[in-house]
Amino acid sequence: MALDDREQKILEEIERNLYAEDPKLAHTIAKTDPSVRIKRRRLLAGIGFFVGLAIMLGTFTRFSYLAGLGFILMVASAAMIAATMRGMRAERTASFSVYGWMGDVRERWRRER
Repeated sequence: MALDDREQKILEEIERNLYAEDPKLAHTIAKTDPSVRIKRRRLLAGIGFFVGLAIMLGTFTRFSYLAGLGFILMVASAAMIAATMRGMRAERTASFSVYGWMGDVRERWRRER
């Protein structure tokens, strides 16, 4: 969703204040990529899923409680994978929506006139 002029000015003022008060933090925030955190979380969830699967398959005949813990690890990992995929899809949909695109076109039109 595009910001109007007043909101954009407020955001720019907040950014200037952040750079003035703590330039190191501002630099760290500017170079941080949220997709790296999401990919890392998905990788850890995938590893957790396969570890849970291995625990479940390796112990279901002797230690049913340990196999149950492996199953719980698998379910939790699958839920985390689904949540990160849903978040990525929502982010992608929001950034490529028709309304956002039309707002960008309107803003370019206003600047060029």
